[in-house]
Amino acid sequence: MDRRALRAALVEARIPGGYYWIEDVHEPVPTPPDFLFVRQGGDGGWETGAFERGTHEVLARHPDEAAACAHLLSLLV
Repeated sequence: MDRRALRAALVEARIPGGYYWIEDVHEPVPTPPDFLFVRQGGDGGWETGAFERGTHEVLARHPDEAAACAHLLSLLV
């Protein structure tokens, strides 16, 4: 699963768009006060986490996009 497939799965599951942020695919504007995210990490891997009170908290690091997307999907569905 890549980020676009993740977005499609979340839409199909009727998860509100303000609950998540997917780098370069779904970045709500205005930014919600808190949400779960998937993004590319600085080391070339991928990260999933939570944004709360203006702070990104990484919950897990993943070796590839597919693993990160699967993790975010499991957190939201």
